[in-house]
Amino acid sequence: MAKYDDLNHIFGALSDPTRRGIVARLCQGPGAVSELARPYNMALPSFIQHLKVLEQSGLVHSLKQGRSRVYQLEPRQLQRAGHWLEQQRRLWEQRLDQLDDYLMQMKEDNP
Repeated sequence: MAKYDDLNHIFGALSDPTRRGIVARLCQGPGAVSELARPYNMALPSFIQHLKVLEQSGLVHSLKQGRSRVYQLEPRQLQRAGHWLEQQRRLWEQRLDQLDDYLMQMKEDNP
C-alpha cells in the first residue's frame, strides 16, 4: 500500500469539512492564517492544527511574510487525487457497462 500513502494523506486531510473549506477558499488565492480562520468558530490553535494537517498532506504550503504566515494551495496534490478518482470513475463505468450488456443479453435469451 506504499503506492497509495500520499493519496491516503490527501484524502485523510480532505475528510474533514473544515479542511475542505480551507482548500476551497485557497482555490481563490493565498490567504493569511487570520483571514482563513475568520469564518470558523474555533480557537486559533485548533484552526492551525487543520492547516498543519493540510500542509503535511502536501495540499498546501506556507510562507512567512513579515509577521504573518500565508498559505497557498498546492495544485499538484489535488491533481493527483483527481487523477485517481478519474481512474476509478472509468473503471466503474466500464464495469457497469459490462453488467448492462450482460443483463440485456440475459433478457434477449430469456424472453
